[in-house]
Amino acid sequence: MIDLLLTPLQYPFMQNALAVAVISAAVCGMLSAWLVLMGWSLMGEAVAHSILPGVVLAFILGIPLGVGAFVFGLAAVALIGVLGQTTTLKRDTTIGVVFTSLFALGLVLMSTVTTQTHLQHILFGNVLGTSRIDLYQVAALGTVTATVLLIKRRDFTLVAFDRTYARAIGLPVGVLTGVLLVLLALTTVTALQTLGVILVVAALVIPGATAFLLVRSFGAMLAVSAGVGALAAVAGVYASYWWDVSTGGAIVLAATAQFALAYLFSPRQGLIAQAWRRRRPSQTVEA
Repeated sequence: MIDLLLTPLQYPFMQNALAVAVISAAVCGMLSAWLVLMGWSLMGEAVAHSILPGVVLAFILGIPLGVGAFVFGLAAVALIGVLGQTTTLKRDTTIGVVFTSLFALGLVLMSTVTTQTHLQHILFGNVLGTSRIDLYQVAALGTVTATVLLIKRRDFTLVAFDRTYARAIGLPVGVLTGVLLVLLALTTVTALQTLGVILVVAALVIPGATAFLLVRSFGAMLAVSAGVGALAAVAGVYASYWWDVSTGGAIVLAATAQFALAYLFSPRQGLIAQAWRRRRPSQTVEA
């Protein structure tokens, strides 16, 4: 058992991959708690898919891919906001229009690039190919995001639970919402190397959903969702090494397995616990 854990760590690329995966998944897990509570899961998907044209344009122009991804992530958020304010369309409709359009633009731009190997990694992730420099970049972005989330967690939580009350006590609800959206774009860029554009939405939704089933308080939910993300990252990286499978896919499946266990066995909301509670009253009446 010890050999199974230690053997992969003999290789520098595995050390980098494990560190990058854990950092990005833990940060995604933290933000996931707010996205689930605020009903922003579709917004996470929108930002994740909308950054593709920014990545391709950055590749063509020879600038850092993260810059293009971040700019287009913010552009997607701005477009969704403008459509919501200038039309009577519902929010999920505007989100669907923006992210599908930008993702399609990214696919068209990709088709014009002769060498697409590197861009394919953006779609599906390439955490095993991360360098030490990539690790430092992910660590820096993750630290900034986590620090802001922790410092402003009380304000963000008030906005998530009751925007009217938050506004009544003087909190700048619009500014805080904007900061959360910027952090969402930043977190998506952080997770690009690990999961790619297509799978990153899973890291922004599944950990928070799992924690929601397991705990009552938001503080506990925040810790559990980060832990679920980190544990899924560790399991996925090791699985990809020993079984030679897709790292991003393995990470998402590990997170899904945790969600399934919570769905079945959660003491508060699990299927088994609910069935047991329904059964007990009938047993009491019969007695």
